[in-house]
Amino acid sequence: MTQSRRDALKLMGAAAATAALPSTLMADSHEAKTEEAAAEGPVTHEVLMLNRHPDDKKKREVFVPAVLKINPGDTVKFVSVDKGHNSLSTKGMIPEGAEMWKSKINKDFEVTLDVEGTYGYNCQPHQSLGMVGLILVGDASVNFEEAKGVKQRGKAKKVMAGLFEEAEAMMAE
Repeated sequence: MTQSRRDALKLMGAAAATAALPSTLMADSHEAKTEEAAAEGPVTHEVLMLNRHPDDKKKREVFVPAVLKINPGDTVKFVSVDKGHNSLSTKGMIPEGAEMWKSKINKDFEVTLDVEGTYGYNCQPHQSLGMVGLILVGDASVNFEEAKGVKQRGKAKKVMAGLFEEAEAMMAE
C-alpha cells in the first residue's frame, strides 16, 4: 500500500470517528437539551442518517437518535452522514393538521414541527430494513396510539415496536 493511500485511509477513519462523536454526545445530553429548550425557545435538533450505528455495529441503516423528544416549534435537521438515505414522514403516523415531508436522498434536510403529537418517519430506500424513527412533539399522546397502530413491513415492524417502547418510557418521565 502506498504512503498516500494509507494516509487517505487514516483520514477517512478519523472522519468517520468524528462523525460518530456528535451522536453519542447528543444521546447522552438529549434530555438536558430538551429541558433547556423549553426555557430558551425553539431549537434545532440533529438526527444522523447512518449506515451503521456508532455504538452498535450490528445495527445497520439507522437514524441516531431514533427517538427524539422535542418542543413544539423546534426544528429537526436530518444530517446525511452516509450516502443513500433520506427522511420522509410515514403515512398515518403524524398528528392531524401536521404537514408530511420528504427529503431528497443524500441531502441534509430540516423540518419545523409545530403540531403536538407523535411523528413516525423512515428512510424510503431502507424502511423495510428497519430504518425508521419517532419524534415526540410536546404532548405526544395526541395521536400516539393511532401512530402505533400503523402497520410496518419487514424489519421495520420489530424496530418500530422497540421505538414505541422507548417512546413510552420517555413520555412517562
